[in-house]
Amino acid sequence: MSMALVGLLAGMGLGFAAYFGGFGAFLLVAALGAVGFLVGRFADGDLEAGDFFRGRGEARGERRRW
Repeated sequence: MSMALVGLLAGMGLGFAAYFGGFGAFLLVAALGAVGFLVGRFADGDLEAGDFFRGRGEARGERRRW
């Protein structure tokens, strides 16, 4: 499935949620979609838990000098 089709489906889902459920439903669907995206990236092995806790320089192998 191409990324354009995935984006189209996500946009349509958010649009239906906003139309039928209002702004609160739109935010809920968007937040759950982001969580699902992150879980999928973890499952694929593209993300690791340490990626959220390291600084930007540390992720590239740089060290801080105090």
